[in-house]
Amino acid sequence: MDDFDYILENGISFGRGGQKKATDDKVKTKAKKKKYITGSHGSGSAMQKAKYRKQRANRHKG
Repeated sequence: MDDFDYILENGISFGRGGQKKATDDKVKTKAKKKKYITGSHGSGSAMQKAKYRKQRANRHKG
């Protein structure tokens, strides 16, 4: 079978055959890391943001 017939029957695939990037589950910014969310790394603004997050999470509990 020549190349033209193969392309007609199977189509053209551009790109890698099914390989996915391994970086999908990585944390990309510091703001999403555990220490920054809880404010435990010592930054005053991060501790204040953690306080507001905690208040917001507890707003409608009981």
